[in-house]
Amino acid sequence: MKIGYARVSTTGQSFERQISNLRAEKVDKIYREKASGKSVRGRPELEKAIDALGTGDVLVIAEWDRATRSMMDGITIISRVAEREALVKVLDKPWLDLTTPMGKGILALLSAMAEDERERILRRANEGREIARKNGAKFGRRPKLTDHQRSRALERLASGESQNAIAADFNVHRSTISRLR
Repeated sequence: MKIGYARVSTTGQSFERQISNLRAEKVDKIYREKASGKSVRGRPELEKAIDALGTGDVLVIAEWDRATRSMMDGITIISRVAEREALVKVLDKPWLDLTTPMGKGILALLSAMAEDERERILRRANEGREIARKNGAKFGRRPKLTDHQRSRALERLASGESQNAIAADFNVHRSTISRLR
């Protein structure tokens, strides 16, 4: 089975060219939506198209840049389709016809590039955090209580005052006081 997908960004745009190309490809069902391409979220019809795929089916995408906005997003879509044991064919990008050996090779290359990009992003983020730590940056949430408030709360706990009363005085939840012990 061939399942088609087409998207336009605004209500003023037309599906006509994409739908015509999908019909020429003889797709069995066409999912279409009008949604902004700025975000990778908010594409329910694409989700439905992928969910409708079965083993051996082909998701036919009229225009690649209408289905995705980043390489990582594109690889995620392709991976999700592959998990369903289906294939992808992109009409405006013949090299992204994963029904062919050349297309499968391109997918392997794109996957390797995406993995490399993820590793570089992670490495840069870790290096940035390490530099920030060396420069005195503190990570995590700020404490609800100052050092003075913590010591005062501990004194009050030691004298037998209830956690609820201390928490109310410091305007924090009882669990904040209970974690001081």
